[in-house]
This record gives sequence, C-alpha cells and structure tokens, in this order.
Amino acid sequence: MKKSIFAFLTSILVLMSLNIHAYSQDVKVGIILGFTGPIESLTPTMASSAELAFKEANDAGILGGATLTPIRADSTCIDAAAAVSGAERLVTSDNVAAIMGADCSGVTTAITNNVAVPNGVTIISPSATSPALTTIEDKGFFFRTAPSDARQGQVLAQVVMDRGITKLAVTYTNNDYGKGLSDSFVGAFKALGGEVTIEVPHEDGKADYSAEVSTLSASGADELAVLGYVDQGGKGIIQNSLDTDAFSRFILADGMIGQSLIDNIDGDLTGTFGTLPGNESDGAAMFIKMASANGIPGDGPFEQESYDAAALIALAMQAGGSADRATIAQNVMGVANAPGTEILPGQLAKAINLLKDGKEVNYQGATNVEFSDVGEASGSYKELEIGSGKFNTIRVR
Repeated sequence: MKKSIFAFLTSILVLMSLNIHAYSQDVKVGIILGFTGPIESLTPTMASSAELAFKEANDAGILGGATLTPIRADSTCIDAAAAVSGAERLVTSDNVAAIMGADCSGVTTAITNNVAVPNGVTIISPSATSPALTTIEDKGFFFRTAPSDARQGQVLAQVVMDRGITKLAVTYTNNDYGKGLSDSFVGAFKALGGEVTIEVPHEDGKADYSAEVSTLSASGADELAVLGYVDQGGKGIIQNSLDTDAFSRFILADGMIGQSLIDNIDGDLTGTFGTLPGNESDGAAMFIKMASANGIPGDGPFEQESYDAAALIALAMQAGGSADRATIAQNVMGVANAPGTEILPGQLAKAINLLKDGKEVNYQGATNVEFSDVGEASGSYKELEIGSGKFNTIRVR
C-alpha cells in the first residue's frame, strides 16, 4: 500500500513538473490584421498595441514564467481566401493558442467560420463591426472589443441631425462592413426625419470614381456620407468629389478615420466629421500615456481595442492556469466582466497576481470593456472633426 501511495504521489509530482516546464517555454499567440490592403495605414499600430499587452503579461510572469510570443499574419482586410490561409498557418503550423484579430468584418467572418471555430481557437477582433457577427455560430470562440455597427449607425445619425443636416447622399464600400453600416445609418437617419437622396455602393481598388461621384452629386444632396476605407475607395470618392467640386464636406465612420486620409488627400478637409469607437476614460488616458512611451500614438483607430483584445487573451490564460485553447475560451467572459477587481491598462501584473491567488478580476482596460452575453462590447463613440490638419474629439457619445 505504501508503495502504491508513493508511486501515485511521484506521478503527480512528475506531471506538475512537466506542466511547469511547459509554461516556462514559448506560448504562441496570433495577430492577424490587414498589413496590406485598404486599412494598411492603421494596422501597424494596432498590432504594436496588442504586442504591448503581451509583453506586459510576460513581464508580469504569466503562467509562472511563460513567454507569450506574437506571430503576425496578413488578413488583407478584403481577401477572404488569403485571410483564411494566413489564419490556417497560425493555427496549424505555428500552433497558436489564440488569435487577436481579424480586422475587417468579411475576413473576420471567414476566419471564424473556417479556422477558429473548427479548431477550437479563441479569436478576439478589435475592429470587426458588422452587425451580422452578433449572431454568428461561433460556439463560444468569437469575441470583439469593438462595438457593432448597429450602434454606430444610430450614433452617427444622431451626430448628423444634431448638426442640422437633414438631407444627404450615402456611398459605402460594397462588402459586409459597408452594407451593414449603411443599412444601420440610413435606417436610423430616416427614423430621425432625415432624407437620403441616394445610396451608391463603391468597389475598392478602382483608379477612377468619377461615375460614382457624378451619380451622388446628381441626387441633389449637398452632404455626402462616405462609409468606406481610409486607404481605398472611400479616399478615392473624397478626392474626386473635391476635384470636381461635387462635395466639400464629408460624413465619415470608423473605417475612414485615420491621419493618412488627411495626409494623402489633395484638398482641404476642414469641417469633415465622423464617429470612431472610443472614450476619454481614465483607462484610455492611462493607455495613451503607456503607448506613447512605447512609440505608439495611443489614440489612433482601434489601438485601444487591440490592446484590450490581447490583454483579455492573456488574462483568460492566467484565469484558467493554462494556455490550452479550450481553457482560454472558457475564461474570457469571466475576466472581461464583473465581479472582480477592476483592471486598467498597465495593471496586468496586478491582475495576474490576483488570479494566481484565486481571486476575480473585472478587466475594464482602455475601452471600458463590458461584454454582452454573446461576447461583444457595447462601447462608446467619439465624435471627431477635422481641424488644423488632424482629427479632433468634439465629444464622447
């Protein structure tokens, strides 16, 4: 009997030592964003923001000494086949434990359906905003720190009406993101009493948008809402509009917000306005300070959401005491929502120590994270306006 007990205890100690050894090694985590394509000017700092969270977790001694190693892949934002291929490499060849990304709604949907869910891999998007993702059959593996465009459409419509604009034309990029956002915005604007003279989809990657701009201008509207991408068709629509004096001020949503728009447009965009997920909370201020110290603006599009997505992945690992894929998925909601000690950017060490002690955390992060029962953020929005060569925050809604 004593020998049996001794053998049992020995086996337990061996397993424990193996577990400790496993987590003193590499734990790979994927970052898949459109490093090429229509938002390529936005993604480098999104990736860097996520990597900042993983480094913070490493420095805090996550999982008793693991090293979270980020592996990047290109979603292209628009090519579903290429995005799926990149995600498959992350999951099969690189054997990542979880994925931060993707970015654009179409490729995020493709990756979730074809790679993440079939392989049981948690995927947290910082910027996929299509309302269709709310009801995706994700089996508990898909989350997003960016709010749905169902809400952004309502917020943007109210911003427009508050500025006394009651008549406008709309153009949107012809994909899941653009169509979903346009439907939400147009529906909300009409419900508030506004008139939409025409809705014109546009394709990205064209050299000339004169036909679309001519149709939009002929509709009789003086104002144009451009629901597209900052480095692609949306920019082309705006440039042609300015060149032909068709429109002089533009209404934008998140995909069009970025300094590259101002820098790369030949003309004056002063007065152009729009909405972008974000806030000016204590958490946001703390992230901006920390990001700035690491060469990241901190207040750029989806940087805060990217940091939060990566932080949630790390904390879900620690909460479950494992980098096992299924364990991560089971613990995301627990660390994202109450109850527990509130955690802000720069406090991952505090969170990890609390979790090590068996205590609960309520990760608020840079964006006041609070997930719905389907794992998406409700979020708040900044109303931005271009002036003095940059986007300026007018208020938070």
